Amino acid sequence: MRGITRYILNQLVTVTVCVTIGLTFAIWLTQSLRLIDYIVNRGLPASTFFSFVGLLLPSFLGIVLPIATFCAVLFVYNKLTMDSEMVVLRAAGMSQLQLAKPGLIVGAVVTIIVYSITLYLLPLSFRNFKDLQHELRNDYSAVLLQEGVFNTLSDGITVYVRERAQDGELRGILVHDNRERDKPVTMMAERGALVTSETGPRVVMVNGNRQEVERESGRLSLLNFDSYTIEVAKFQESLQSRWREPKERYLHELLFPGTTDDDQRYYSELVAEGHQRIVAPLYVMGFVMVALGALLSGEFNRRGQTKRVIAAVFCIAFLEGLALALQDLANRSLETLPAMYLGAVMPNVIGLYLLLRTPRRRSAAPAVAAAGSAGA
Repeated sequence: MRGITRYILNQLVTVTVCVTIGLTFAIWLTQSLRLIDYIVNRGLPASTFFSFVGLLLPSFLGIVLPIATFCAVLFVYNKLTMDSEMVVLRAAGMSQLQLAKPGLIVGAVVTIIVYSITLYLLPLSFRNFKDLQHELRNDYSAVLLQEGVFNTLSDGITVYVRERAQDGELRGILVHDNRERDKPVTMMAERGALVTSETGPRVVMVNGNRQEVERESGRLSLLNFDSYTIEVAKFQESLQSRWREPKERYLHELLFPGTTDDDQRYYSELVAEGHQRIVAPLYVMGFVMVALGALLSGEFNRRGQTKRVIAAVFCIAFLEGLALALQDLANRSLETLPAMYLGAVMPNVIGLYLLLRTPRRRSAAPAVAAAGSAGA
């Protein structure tokens, strides 16, 4: 029996790994295209790009692994049935649980892997990803030197540079400051440069003007200048002061948010994300139980188990939609948190019931009667 378990287990592991690699690369490719801007427009090295996409990998695996495990169990057990191997194994005296044991082992191992991803690797990698992204966005030496692009320094500050000379001189500079909605300010200069000082980077503009309009009166104030300096450092947000998004936080930081204004404002979202980290890996075993219950609980049919396979796929699609809906409800009201756990436990209970139920067997009486009438 151990040899049979090892035989099925090897097939499950192989298919799970192949499906995981295929789905991960498909999602990875679509997400990587969004990061091409950092190389094309900002001139960053390819190593930085690969660092970006590498840090996104754990977030993909947390989504892909449950689906890959379900596909592997559904494919392997359906193949065993279609090749009549399942009939032979039942005739050899193997029980439902013995037949399901390889699938349960794979489900348990993948559940542990997904827990390690959601509780540790996901917040670690996503935090590094956002920190790197924050540093690049605040590296104005790379942003301001883009030609023909409206660059946003911060909320309300937009900079445009028509041309950048080889010596670093900026030509055709436009800066729009809309932080004070009632008094927007626009500055234009023929040329300038980005320089570094003790207080941080600053933009020095030469031979330009400063325009300010009062929205209520429509009055325009125009000031021509020979030289004007804009402190860029004051627009930068320090890495330490940046608010951590839910995906960047570890479990204890989600279940017990801080006392800052932003933490209290998004208190429900943070707590709901923490409970989602606990609930999500439970769906792995739930998906496995649904697949096993669908394929092992029914009677043998030479025409195949297409209906059961389709029913299992639709059930998983329903569970995925239900999980998203329950998390959305929990974000709005923490009173619905028990429903999240119920949604994760439900497929395990239903699958276990189907698995332990004795498969129905076709009655031999009709076949015998038909054979007797044919003989007569």
